[in-house]
Amino acid sequence: MTTTRDTTDSATSSPEPSAGQLVRERQSRRRQLRARIAVHGILVGYTLVALAPIAMIVMNSLKERAAIFDSPFAPPTPETFSGDGYESVFNRADFVTYFANSITVTVASVVLTVLFAAMAAFALTEYRVKIAPFLLAYLALGIMVPIRLGTVSILQLMNQLGLVNTRTALVLVYVAMGLPLAVVLLTQFFRQAPTELREAARVDGASEYRVFAILLPIVRPGLAAVAVASMLPIWNDLWFPLILAPSDATSTVTLAVQQFIGQFSADWNAVLATLTLGALPLILLYLVFARQFVRGLTAGVGK
Repeated sequence: MTTTRDTTDSATSSPEPSAGQLVRERQSRRRQLRARIAVHGILVGYTLVALAPIAMIVMNSLKERAAIFDSPFAPPTPETFSGDGYESVFNRADFVTYFANSITVTVASVVLTVLFAAMAAFALTEYRVKIAPFLLAYLALGIMVPIRLGTVSILQLMNQLGLVNTRTALVLVYVAMGLPLAVVLLTQFFRQAPTELREAARVDGASEYRVFAILLPIVRPGLAAVAVASMLPIWNDLWFPLILAPSDATSTVTLAVQQFIGQFSADWNAVLATLTLGALPLILLYLVFARQFVRGLTAGVGK
């Protein structure tokens, strides 16, 4: 019995790794560690490069004008601290109106872009029509052609419609600008939604609007990614507010910065304070929806 038990134990137990295998495993772990350190070092370096301009804007917005040029890379000290820039922003300009215009235009444009793009992507993936590939190719072409090439035609159209110096003109242009990329992205998310779920809903008698509503929570990461990707160029855009809505009643935050830049001099404290206040909503929004945004960008990467 003892001989049989010893034979069984020796057969079931794993053999001891040889010295060569241990050396190779140790070298493999070291290579993986070096690669991981290199990747994290590159990411940390890129993060510092990306955040450095924002940190400089915030720091210099809280300093005196002379300190901005004498030591632009130094944080504010009790001797150089100054809130004159923020005081100028709220006293010399109607910043609340500009801020409200930016929020109104951005929110309306993003909501309409996400809604129309989701409906178009749902239709392109659900209904097998022959022109669907051509429509997707047409939308992909719209991503590659900058909408600013049609500025003159857009201005003529808005002038004929009587929409110049209105926020509606900006919303219409931004929705048209964001739809091609949004539809192409959301089409991939709708294709990954479970087919059994939509078929079960239709068997239970659900309408197409109900099926669309059922699939929306599943493609929520895609909706968040499209919302963030559409929001950034709209909030930061200077071109179309300058062309279509330059009046004081319809100016956005980016256009309001121009008020503090003259032909021969500029109020850099006010400019930096306006840029800091204008960046706050985007930073807060990204912090709130960071998880959804990352999930939307990385969805399908490992498949």
